[in-house]
Amino acid sequence: MADHLLHFDRHIFYLINHDLSNTFFDWLMPLMRNPKFWIPLYLFIIGFCIWQYKKQGAILIVFLALAVGFADYTSASLIKPYAHRLRPCRDPVTSAAVVRRVPCGTGYSFPSTHATDHFAIAVFLSWLFYKQRRWVLPATLLWAAIICFAQVYVGVHFPLDVTGGAIYGSLVGILFAVGFRKVVPAFRA
Repeated sequence: MADHLLHFDRHIFYLINHDLSNTFFDWLMPLMRNPKFWIPLYLFIIGFCIWQYKKQGAILIVFLALAVGFADYTSASLIKPYAHRLRPCRDPVTSAAVVRRVPCGTGYSFPSTHATDHFAIAVFLSWLFYKQRRWVLPATLLWAAIICFAQVYVGVHFPLDVTGGAIYGSLVGILFAVGFRKVVPAFRA
């Protein structure tokens, strides 16, 4: 990456990690990035799809799971080792100044797998439900964006990490939503 882009990324990281610091975010943001916190939402999505759409809903959940699995694996196991970017809490330039609100985490930083996974979910669901349920698009994108913001706020990712993860996850979400539509062309949300 160009030096000016890295400098800008570190500057925005500092702004979010330090300048936006407050006790409410210190409590909320670690929850927002914790996958266990979202288990009720995941269960609701699974239950709603199967209850509302029966067999098509079950196939939808399989495609959603495949999208998340693909996004997660390729992000964490293929892209991160290739990109080889250190997390802010391990980066020699930023590590001493990072406000660590959660443990640093292992592995590399780019792209954020949290961002990749959650944008894959958000875009997959939006792609399939937007025409009949317009609220799904802003709701899911806001949800995924909050998780991305939380990753930066707690000190484990730079803004470009979550941006790259969001873009990649969105592409994966579209790919699997299109695949679902090919397999189940009669699906109507």
